[in-house]
Amino acid sequence: MHGFEMRDGVALVQFDEGKANAVGHGLIDVVEEALAASKADGKAVVLAGRAGLFSAGFDLQELGKGAEASAALVGRGAMMMHALFTHPQPVVAACTGHAIAAGAFMLLSSDTRIGAAGSFKLGLNETAIGMSLPVFGLELAKARLSPRHLTLAVTQAHIYDPEGALAAGFLDELVDEGAVLDRALAEASRLGDLPAAPYAHNKMGVRQEYADTIAASLA
Repeated sequence: MHGFEMRDGVALVQFDEGKANAVGHGLIDVVEEALAASKADGKAVVLAGRAGLFSAGFDLQELGKGAEASAALVGRGAMMMHALFTHPQPVVAACTGHAIAAGAFMLLSSDTRIGAAGSFKLGLNETAIGMSLPVFGLELAKARLSPRHLTLAVTQAHIYDPEGALAAGFLDELVDEGAVLDRALAEASRLGDLPAAPYAHNKMGVRQEYADTIAASLA
């Protein structure tokens, strides 16, 4: 089940739903609630999956309900990614395992990504499954991935192990699987103690162009 709690000023979102730990309406609701709560009475946000799995992508059951339902979910997902990407406070991802497609987008939307070392797969598989990336996905990739890896990761749908994901820009740090959440919470607390106004200003100073392009695509 999805849920969030405040831990010493950090809004911790933990998601655990179904085999794929999919990004669905329930998770989006919880993330929106956590972002609002952190703005009102917190200093940072942590996004955490379950042991061995961050997220394997959008909820396929919802996407299978037809074009209208699919567009509604992807549209809400895009708005959530934009909200994470532009959140004025630090957003730290506790990547507890596999992160594919929308799971990888959540990593690209976050400020700092703490990953689990191990036999995990991370990346954007859209080309391999016959899908074109939406604007928000392309912009997040251009903003966060190493330029050397853009063609490999985006166009050629390369799936990385954690070490490769670190080099490509999906992750910032690797720790033992059991230490991911504690490390993410500690880093969120540290970043949240930085001066808030300069953090928000400088964050958008390097992200504004990408954020504006995403926002225009959602209008």
